[in-house]
Amino acid sequence: MLGLFSTLNLASQSLQAQMTGIEVTGQNLANVNTTGYSRQVVHITANPDIQTGIGPEGTGANATSIQQIVSNLMNSQIQSQNSTSGYWNAQQSALQSGQNNLAEFLSGNGSTSGASATSAATGATDTGLDGQLSALFNGFQSVATSPTSVSARQALVGQAQTVAASFNGINTQLNTINQSLNSSLSSDVTSANQLLTQIATLNSQITTAQFNGGNANDLSDEREQDLENLSQLTNISTSSGNNGAVNVTIAGQTLVSGNTVNDTLQTYDPGNGNLLVQTTHGQVNLTLTGGSMQGTIDARDGTLATLQSNLNALASTLITQVNSVNSAGYGLTGTTGNSFFNGSDASTITVNPALANNPSLVQASASPTAPGDNTVALQLAQLGTAPQAGLDNQTFNGSYASTVADLGSALDDANSQVTNQTTVTNMLATQRGSISGVSVDQEMTNMMTYQQAYQASAQLVTTVNTMLTDTLAMKTS
Repeated sequence: MLGLFSTLNLASQSLQAQMTGIEVTGQNLANVNTTGYSRQVVHITANPDIQTGIGPEGTGANATSIQQIVSNLMNSQIQSQNSTSGYWNAQQSALQSGQNNLAEFLSGNGSTSGASATSAATGATDTGLDGQLSALFNGFQSVATSPTSVSARQALVGQAQTVAASFNGINTQLNTINQSLNSSLSSDVTSANQLLTQIATLNSQITTAQFNGGNANDLSDEREQDLENLSQLTNISTSSGNNGAVNVTIAGQTLVSGNTVNDTLQTYDPGNGNLLVQTTHGQVNLTLTGGSMQGTIDARDGTLATLQSNLNALASTLITQVNSVNSAGYGLTGTTGNSFFNGSDASTITVNPALANNPSLVQASASPTAPGDNTVALQLAQLGTAPQAGLDNQTFNGSYASTVADLGSALDDANSQVTNQTTVTNMLATQRGSISGVSVDQEMTNMMTYQQAYQASAQLVTTVNTMLTDTLAMKTS
């Protein structure tokens, strides 16, 4: 038989167990709005029975552990989806920057809302580069119509200068975006290295706590948040280490092993000015497979690089074809040998300064002695509707429209992917919340249960105390 003192000890243990339950419930309620917090539960287990003459008799219960309610599978899925979301968010941001800057030359006002957004997707405007190219060839037609008019030639030169300035401006904007994306990549690398250090530090704290028999639930939550933040930057693989540690691998390289950061990340220039990622000490070039870092790289070296290459091809073909036809012509005074455009691509295209100073030098005639002849001017005007081999047999305007439409299509795809990923991420967060999240209603119910059990245990203490008092009174009477 337990006896009164053993029963009193049983009641005391019960009080402590129920109090622990209330404390854990209070911790859950306090963190109901804490990002990344996982619900905790107290496990109360029965003490070993003792054998008596009438059978086994219980000796009460103790709170034996406080456990997080987590799903490692769900956490792994969220990390994976974070990498995909980070990738498409970076793509969307980079391509949106490209469209925003290009829209200055599409719509003439820098807006990408409403009609301008449509223009950015189709390349069809009257006031941007598309319209300026049309106006350039209309200018050649005007000179052909009035071959002896100096004012027509002046207007032509002015329109050509507008086209050249637009090409220069687009190229400058794309170079600025490229530099910005390089800076963004460097910033992501710095953030990733900070997270790697934090994860290793938390590993050390967790293993120490568990080795000493403690619990590291809150530290585990903090580490999970760091892992999820890292997964947004790049795709990661994790594996379990000793005493609760987590090892982190990126692109086949184990960067965190237990409480040690084996290596970090750095950017490097492969020789073309576009930064990539490698390890710091081993200097292993990494092929990333997700996250914002790879999204930035793919947007920069993919769609935006193709956009700039196509614009350079457009400008180069314009320079070459116009100068080729122009070289056979003569100005109003019978002079020849003046190129119409200088430069080789979108960054260097300019109108020959000699023409700007003296429009009569525009070579519109096929004869040095016939200033009224318009043969060359007509040939230049006809270039506007002629398929160009250097532009995949598209016209100048058609090539530009196709280039801008490709950007719009890529951005539409990125927007759709971001929307889809947001839906998936929210769904996973909801699923994890149903497992690991704190329900105020459930915790209030738990609190009432622990409170009633505590009150009952306290009543047991009072009852046993009364019985002990009565027993002592019997001894002294």
